[in-house]
Amino acid sequence: MKKLVKKCYLIVITSRKQDATYCNLRTLRLIFRTIQFFMRPGRILLLILFFTYSFSAFGQRKALSMIDHDDKKYFFGITFGLNFSVYQVKYSSAFANTDTFQTIQPHWQPGFNLGLLGDLRLTNFIDLRFVPSLAFAEKRLEYRYGYPKDSLVDRGIEAIYMHLPLQLKFKSDRINNFRFYAIVGGKFDFDMAANARSRRNDEFLKVSPLDFGYEIGVGFEFYNPNFIFSPEIKLSQGLTNQLFIDRNLPLTNALERLLTRMIVISFHLEG
Repeated sequence: MKKLVKKCYLIVITSRKQDATYCNLRTLRLIFRTIQFFMRPGRILLLILFFTYSFSAFGQRKALSMIDHDDKKYFFGITFGLNFSVYQVKYSSAFANTDTFQTIQPHWQPGFNLGLLGDLRLTNFIDLRFVPSLAFAEKRLEYRYGYPKDSLVDRGIEAIYMHLPLQLKFKSDRINNFRFYAIVGGKFDFDMAANARSRRNDEFLKVSPLDFGYEIGVGFEFYNPNFIFSPEIKLSQGLTNQLFIDRNLPLTNALERLLTRMIVISFHLEG
């Protein structure tokens, strides 16, 4: 880096255009490689953890915020975030006994959530929480035909869930302006985009709209003067078979069970 700065300085002094162009290209390459370095998933996670730790340490040095908040019987908030969803597939005996499909592979797809939050304090360390929200999600299936022709197909199934989870929130002691918590609970999902009753000719798979399941997760609370900021990550696991049986669809015959799994990264703003 010192050599590069020195070279740039000599270029300005001597006004050599070719060397100036070379220096600019070297600088751009350096910037581009730096961006690539920090955009890798593992390093993004490390950066998030670093800023979370820094925010926590900074909050602990400040004066206590929202001192009377923990005495409230209930409070409300808003929530938004990202989700990543996938189908868990169980194959039928027809998949193994016939050569219609060679492979059927599910893949994760991103989406987003937006909703409200209601929190009822049961004890000093346990809350009952209701988080109604809309979840826009997509699951992707990649399958390869074996007969009558060898071809690869990649299709997505879009979903708009009315997401209704009821959770117990277990809180740690408050450390100045910081707190850790864990959640566990059940959920009910209604997919408003489900195609179980669709009569379109281009459907390749039909799914049911109703789903029940459980959720577990962890989060952090950062107390600010006027609100609480809570980043959270949770696993949402469906327990209801989403596959709607339609024997006219070849893919349906190769599957026995479809379960929905979703990882949700949420950001709550509570008052």
